[in-house]
Amino acid sequence: MEVTFLGTGTSQGIPVIGSDHPVCLSDDPRDKRLRVSVLISWGQYCYVIDCGPDFRQQMLSNNVSRIDGIVFTHEHADHTMGMDDIRPFFFRQGDIPVYAHKRVLESLSARFEYIFSSENKYPGAPSVIEHEISNTPFLLGNLDIIPINTFHNRLQVFGFRFKDFVYMTDVKTVEENEKKKLRGVKVLVVNALRIEPHHSHFNLEEALKFIEEIKPEKAYLTHISHLMGFHAEVEKKLPKNVYIAYDNLKITI
Repeated sequence: MEVTFLGTGTSQGIPVIGSDHPVCLSDDPRDKRLRVSVLISWGQYCYVIDCGPDFRQQMLSNNVSRIDGIVFTHEHADHTMGMDDIRPFFFRQGDIPVYAHKRVLESLSARFEYIFSSENKYPGAPSVIEHEISNTPFLLGNLDIIPINTFHNRLQVFGFRFKDFVYMTDVKTVEENEKKKLRGVKVLVVNALRIEPHHSHFNLEEALKFIEEIKPEKAYLTHISHLMGFHAEVEKKLPKNVYIAYDNLKITI
C-alpha cells in the first residue's frame, strides 16, 4: 500500500495570504502546505481522502489520471471545496463514487446541487454515486475499511483504518471504545495544528500524547499551520518514530 500526502496544511494553507510570518516566508518547500488530503493506492485501486480547494493542483502535481472514489472525513470547506474538479475523472470514467456520513452527503448535496441532483442536469456537470457510511466497516475495492469516530470540537469526524494504516484529521477527542480500533496499527497519521492549544484540533503536545498511547511503529503529523513553526526545527525535537508529513511525501506500508 502506498500513501501520498497530497496536502498537509490547515484550512488557510501555508503560506497564508498576506502573511509576513517567518514560516510563510520560508524557502523550505516542506513549509509550503496545501489543504489536507491523502491518496491511498494498493493493487489496482486508488482512493482519495477528502477533496479540498487544492484538489486540481494536487492531482496535477502527482500525475493522478484515475481515482476509484473519494472518501470524506467531514464537510468543512477545506476538505470538500474541490468537488467541481472531479470533472476530468468523470469525463473519462463516468460517475465518481463518494463515501461519507449521511450528514456530510446532505451538506455536499446542498453545496453542489448541480453535481448531486439528477434533475435538469447541465451537460458538463459531473455526477457521483453516493455511498452513505456509518461507524461500521465498509468495502473499498477489495479492502474492508474501519471508520474511527472522533470529534472536532462538537462535530463528528471520521478517521479511517486501512489494514495497518490509520488516517485521522481534525481530531480533538477520541472516545476509549474508538481507540480500541487502533490496536496494532503500524502507521498512524494524525493532526497537530500548532504548539499552543486549540479548541477543536490536537496541538503538538496532545498529538504526541495520543501517539504515545496508541504506540504505532511510525506516526506522521498533518493538518499543520504556520504557527507550528519551521518544519526542520520542529522535526528535530520529535520522538524518533514521529515525523512531520509534507506535501507530496510518499510512504509505503
